[in-house]
Amino acid sequence: MEGQTGVEMEALTGVNVALLTIYDMCKAIDKSMELTDIHLVEKSGGKSGLYRNPKE
Repeated sequence: MEGQTGVEMEALTGVNVALLTIYDMCKAIDKSMELTDIHLVEKSGGKSGLYRNPKE
């Protein structure tokens, strides 16, 4: 059995890894910084077709 992950999940994972890397580099300056508003804006293709976040 092989499960496929949508490209949006891979992109969101990449963004989170990048932000955690930035946090790691900056934590000496401010440990209270927050990583917020990480969300899907738009995607196309796949089973569900085109998606645009209505909050954008």
